[in-house]
Amino acid sequence: MDVELRASDDDRNRVVAELHRHTTAGRLTLDEFSDRVGAVWTARTLGDLAALTRDLPVLPAPSANATADGDHAGQGRRELLVLFAVAALTLLLLGGFLAVTR
Repeated sequence: MDVELRASDDDRNRVVAELHRHTTAGRLTLDEFSDRVGAVWTARTLGDLAALTRDLPVLPAPSANATADGDHAGQGRRELLVLFAVAALTLLLLGGFLAVTR
């Protein structure tokens, strides 16, 4: 791979998908994921993209059978659960803040 070659949108989408898989595996926090995805969209070269995943292990390519067997649905449920937990925590913190300031 020539690290000086310009990155395409397909290259960027591939790296975002890889970062997402590492996040669901617990290797990246949501903040780290967000920071790296922001950097993906500003990356100009393949070398810039490679630097964003250099500290992560290489993942096997997702199989078509895993998606067909409902792995994708389970991943969607996990994401929904995380979103619900964040929303609940936000409401609790907001309620606590309002109670203290009154």
